Amino acid sequence: MGSVQGWPGRSVEAAFSLEEVQLAARNHGMPLEMLRHGITPVGMHYLLIHYDIPLVHPGSWRLHVDGAVANPASYSLDDLQALDHVTRPVTMECAGNGRARLDPRVVSQPWVHEAVGTGEWTGALLWPLLQEAGIEGDAVEVVFHGLDRGREDGVEQTYARSLTLDDARRPAVMLAWGLNGGPLPPQHGYPLRLVVPGWYGMASVKWLDRITVVTEPFEGFQQTQVYRFRTADDDPGVPLQRIAPRALLVPPGIPDFFTRERYVEPGRCLIEGRAWSGHGAIVRVEVSADGGATWVDADLDPPTFAYAWQAWSHLWDAEPGEHVLCCRATDEAGNVQPVEQPWNTGGYAVNDVQRVPVIVA
Repeated sequence: MGSVQGWPGRSVEAAFSLEEVQLAARNHGMPLEMLRHGITPVGMHYLLIHYDIPLVHPGSWRLHVDGAVANPASYSLDDLQALDHVTRPVTMECAGNGRARLDPRVVSQPWVHEAVGTGEWTGALLWPLLQEAGIEGDAVEVVFHGLDRGREDGVEQTYARSLTLDDARRPAVMLAWGLNGGPLPPQHGYPLRLVVPGWYGMASVKWLDRITVVTEPFEGFQQTQVYRFRTADDDPGVPLQRIAPRALLVPPGIPDFFTRERYVEPGRCLIEGRAWSGHGAIVRVEVSADGGATWVDADLDPPTFAYAWQAWSHLWDAEPGEHVLCCRATDEAGNVQPVEQPWNTGGYAVNDVQRVPVIVA
């Protein structure tokens, strides 16, 4: 493959298509220096928008609850906001975070590490609303329909995903109308979205307008065709659910504009970051300054909420030369980030250790 002209005096491999560049410009990640913030500012939280952001008129919008229920209902935003509600910090990560680094590369939204953020979500818990609707005895799943509509692999659709009754019953699952103390911004699902803590972001359906209780497993495109972990094209795969453990560090020092390579002065250098997992609390974060050849334990803060990231830090004696900083997390279920990432067809659940080249001079 040929090269194209990059920053003056440099060339870059012509690896990304125009379509991928369009996706990368439309969606955006969180700059890693924002890991210093326990709650991600709204404008810095990662975004993946499958189709178009729908225009919603709050006065006429309703949330419909129907299907295999005894009491179908329709709620205005005022109706929902009058219910008992909670505010909770939740770390959300895109299932495709990291796929741009796979080899061979998976063609889709080209995330590197930045598809993550932690927001303070405000809303009503899902299960009491479903109990009020009266779920019928033969029900098996709950389908969540968004207002965003488009085509994917030739299939015209509105974005929709389902949860089993057991997953919908989890006390952390909520219908959120607020983010970081304000209303949901249009890009985050105004006026209402589902938030499924601990799961990859594809489960948290945005621009929610209908919840349907069904008596057969949902066979929609976003449930059965994508967001499945496959190792080959003929592999039926398994559905993605809980977030794999990950630690990320704030790149230290100052960056080169084009390469983002870091420059650090010699001496004691604070290395800090965040770690999270959908399988429980993080119990250990390790740091390496030699590309993963040796590891030392970092200082780890206790969790603030079951599904929010945890802060960690380490003082590094930065000696002159070239270094590669790495970090890895272990969760309470015993899951550890891999040093090398196994490949999969969708570029999903990529959680190998972060590598940050640093020049100390």
